[in-house]
Amino acid sequence: MKIYTKTGDNGTTSLVGGERVNKDSLRVECYGTVDEVNSILGITISEIKTKDVCNLLNEIQNKLFTIGGELATPENKKNVNRVKLVNNDILLLENSIDKYEKKLEPLKQFILPGGTKGASLLHNARSVCRRAERLVISLSKNVKTSKLILIYFNRLSDLLFVLARYENNVNEVDDIPWKK
Repeated sequence: MKIYTKTGDNGTTSLVGGERVNKDSLRVECYGTVDEVNSILGITISEIKTKDVCNLLNEIQNKLFTIGGELATPENKKNVNRVKLVNNDILLLENSIDKYEKKLEPLKQFILPGGTKGASLLHNARSVCRRAERLVISLSKNVKTSKLILIYFNRLSDLLFVLARYENNVNEVDDIPWKK
């Protein structure tokens, strides 16, 4: 497969099924932001030494790719045999939040993003994940969008926050308290 096709040189791109849309369309912005979260997680994995966290993040990367595919598929093409999010994908995030949160001291105040490089990258991924969530909410006002995608981003941003705290904790770095 060639990397360049020259078909996007006029500012359009193909959705699943071949429909052409502008590259600045909300749908493309959504799955582009999902790709951005995925890329940040790739960098994060290269910084984190905790194997089970890396494995979890890699599993999340695969789900983000699935979400990108869903977002790139117009409703009239949804009958295409594609992998989609399922309730167990949400449960994995919730169970992971519970697992890692149990290993942390309860949060008593707001904290600033930062600490170790890995924690900082997790915070960065979290903030971009929230942007993806906002964009999907906007898209869902005009295009039928899976409710599971919205739930997934909501839980994922919570998990990334917990993992950032966990990353600091295992490296014996304190959370950075917000000073009022």
